Amino acid sequence: MSKKVLIIIDDIELKYFEFNDLVTDFWFVKEYLERGYDVSVAIKGGLFIQENKAFVMAFKTYEKDNDIFYEKESEKKLINDFDLVFFRPDPPVDIDYINACYILDFVDTNKTKIINNTKSVLDFNEKLHGNIFPEYTPKNIIAADVKIIREFVETEKEAIIKPLNRCFGSGIFYLNKNDKNLNSLIALSTNNGKTAVCVQEYLGHGQGGDKRAFIVGEKVYPMSLRKLPGENDFRFNTHSDKYFKQEFLTEKEMTAAQNIAKYLTKQGIYLSALDLIDEKVTEINVTSPCYFFREMNRLHGIKFNESVIEDIIRVTEK
Repeated sequence: MSKKVLIIIDDIELKYFEFNDLVTDFWFVKEYLERGYDVSVAIKGGLFIQENKAFVMAFKTYEKDNDIFYEKESEKKLINDFDLVFFRPDPPVDIDYINACYILDFVDTNKTKIINNTKSVLDFNEKLHGNIFPEYTPKNIIAADVKIIREFVETEKEAIIKPLNRCFGSGIFYLNKNDKNLNSLIALSTNNGKTAVCVQEYLGHGQGGDKRAFIVGEKVYPMSLRKLPGENDFRFNTHSDKYFKQEFLTEKEMTAAQNIAKYLTKQGIYLSALDLIDEKVTEINVTSPCYFFREMNRLHGIKFNESVIEDIIRVTEK
């Protein structure tokens, strides 16, 4: 009997479900199907509890003509009937995200493995908990207080302010101590001093972009890529080939990634990725890390998707 895999994806991925090689989850579906696994997909809103057990309204997937599809009628499934569940919705980590994680608390993880462990995902903030590894991260503060943030910016002269629960550069601003809009930007980002944010020293984001370190379990891949900033921006915000560059991790970056990976795997976080600037870890992605398969394959001349899925299988089925 083939192993059963459930991949919880974003609503928009279900809406536009077809093999799009920009989307990590679609690669996962296709790779598992090609290996003979029984693969279903679902969205957060399809999770529910009934009679004290976790269920899901799941869509069975299949492959045809080198593309992926799903049956349009969902089926009620006991989540413990699956061997493996990937929980991969993108942030924001809002109340819907949190409630979905709570529902998965009712899955017997002795029978069904959940990747990444949702309890650990809720306990590990991608921007805040970089402070567990101060030797690898840039100077930063986590605060809501406008005065504390302004003092940090005045000391550093330049900084980056980012929300704690979003992704893809959403809500990130560059701060300069001489900017007449500084108070307004801080007030906007902190909801007038009520919402904590991450403020990091500025590392020259506009010059070279950031490097991505890919991790499965405790394995760190030496091949990497650089995500370049978009035109007239300091952030990577355009998923186009011209904004990617071939890279390899330095020895210092490998050491940081390996030590962080050891910590994460002990928490049940097996899929992760680091963003690095000037060999410093600016973010630890654990919710839905993108593996940039198309770009890695093109830049390095490899089949990165095959390597990653085989390593995932090795880690989850040992």
